[in-house]
Amino acid sequence: MCGAEPINCFPMLVNILSNTFLRLFNSTARIRVWSEPFYSIQSPEVRSDIFFICLSYMLILAAGLPPHFAVSSMEDYKVKSMH
Repeated sequence: MCGAEPINCFPMLVNILSNTFLRLFNSTARIRVWSEPFYSIQSPEVRSDIFFICLSYMLILAAGLPPHFAVSSMEDYKVKSMH
């Protein structure tokens, strides 16, 4: 009834308890609960496109970090600051 992910267990528990209380009060109604917390992508092409966009973004960020540290240390050298 409950998947391995804990985020899916709580809605299932609420569903079981709610339907149990409804049966105790002789009601014919039922409550349905579903949970899809993350948008799932079915198409593998879209998934690979998103992966390559994120990878290129991370590479651009990684390329910009070393100059940032170099400029920071050069400014410290100009001001003659000590750590």
